[in-house]
Amino acid sequence: MEFALERVQGWPSARVFGVDEAGRGPWAGPVTAAAICLPEGFSLPVNDSKKLTAKKRDALFAELVRLPHGLGAASVAEIDSLNILQATFLAMTRAVDALAAEIGTPAHVLVDGNRLPKWHYPAQAVIGGDAAAPSIAAASILAKVTRDRDMAALDAAYPGYGWASNKGYGAKAHREGLEKLGVTPHHRRSYAPIAEILRGQTAS
Repeated sequence: MEFALERVQGWPSARVFGVDEAGRGPWAGPVTAAAICLPEGFSLPVNDSKKLTAKKRDALFAELVRLPHGLGAASVAEIDSLNILQATFLAMTRAVDALAAEIGTPAHVLVDGNRLPKWHYPAQAVIGGDAAAPSIAAASILAKVTRDRDMAALDAAYPGYGWASNKGYGAKAHREGLEKLGVTPHHRRSYAPIAEILRGQTAS
């Protein structure tokens, strides 16, 4: 397969990986990243995953997973140990390394956001990248759907927090679950709402 040549200002056309993450804000669950290199002639109507309906994301995901891609995640323990930014960079690095192992080292990596992991790949941070580069938009869909499905599986194992619908964010059902059931091993203890609950339990 011929891989995508996304033209980046300042660089000639080259094999480019797009990278994005999902799950920096939630109180529970991993942070997940994806990397993808789109084929020549790619024409799927990808967009920022947050701007798509769940049905549309699932349909695009089914097409995108047929292409060479890499997924990476950082666990709750890694988030609490490293902080969410560094854990996100770790997840991104794992995703890019996985794709590089499959198809070879990228000529360039486009990362959504304003900061880059410390890695040896030539890379560029792109603010609003999921609206500017199709590969980043595709990666955002892969990362979000993968994480959403992981949270649905955790919801089945830990019912009562509404994770299948709120994905671990601090929604009402999640807060009520914490009040009734307490903190699980999948909660981010370094996050203020969870740390406050744990402090209250210790004080009592």
